[in-house]
Amino acid sequence: MDNLLIRLLIGVPLITLAFIFLGLLYHGIDRKISARMQWREGPPIIQPFYDVRKLLTKKNLVPENAVGWIFNSVPFIAMAAAILAVLYIPIGSMNPILEGYGDIIIVVYLLAAPPLAMSIGGFASGAPFASLGSQREITVMMSYELPLAIVVATIAYIVGGETAFSLATIADANIWSLVGPIGFIGLILLLTVMIVVSPAKLAKIPFDISKAKTEISGGTLSEYSGRNLALFYIADGVKTVAIIALLVAIFFPWNLSPILGLTGAIAIAIDFVFFLIKVLVLMAIIVTFVRTAFARIKIDQLSRNFIGLVSTLALLGLILVMIGA
Repeated sequence: MDNLLIRLLIGVPLITLAFIFLGLLYHGIDRKISARMQWREGPPIIQPFYDVRKLLTKKNLVPENAVGWIFNSVPFIAMAAAILAVLYIPIGSMNPILEGYGDIIIVVYLLAAPPLAMSIGGFASGAPFASLGSQREITVMMSYELPLAIVVATIAYIVGGETAFSLATIADANIWSLVGPIGFIGLILLLTVMIVVSPAKLAKIPFDISKAKTEISGGTLSEYSGRNLALFYIADGVKTVAIIALLVAIFFPWNLSPILGLTGAIAIAIDFVFFLIKVLVLMAIIVTFVRTAFARIKIDQLSRNFIGLVSTLALLGLILVMIGA
């Protein structure tokens, strides 16, 4: 208990600040890479920090027909849930701060909280575009939860044991080494499913149907401004890094320190830098490239493809893993 208290007192502020910084930095890198892919100069990488500072100085407006206490509280809930999820995810060779007090299922639920909070905020605003965006967000969530649940269950099946759902156990186990050739193909399919689900969970193009500025003027966030909008913006950055970090922990858990024969603080530092590189590369591929290269799809296309094609792909991966494990 004493060790947990020390980890919470020291680790939580550090992890919180680090992931807020990384989340905003990611927004800047994402916009810069996307602009360069379109032959534009793009804003400076630190522009998101300026945006947040500006939003925090703006007046917090609440629509006349809104349910005020819900409208104002959900941005805090979204940000708290995103930060709490990070505390369960291993970072490089460092185990999660809350190791032993939760598992991957809690992380999945916590990462579902920000879009759910955003949807509730949209409904609570009483505005038509925001309510429409909230309905779309709920539909998107219902569409991708099934294939995501299949992936999580399959990973736990491979790892096995009483701590099969623990992210630290999953990262230490290296799932690729626990299956044969057929199971390896199954894991490739599950990785593909996660690569498709991740931008949908992040509400990025081509799955940003709930925001769609050109159709519904920002949807769920159309009525938010000032501090509340800044909190949602920060929560989105933290959630983005957290989801990619989750992907790294499950499918790319390797560290450099064992290969280089390093130990102690140097090993932790090298592994942390390697972790950041893996997260940045995956974000550039899964989020930035996809949102720049593809156009937004329709809500019926999304539901049909996730419930049909992507879920079938996840089930096929599950079957191959069960055969090849």
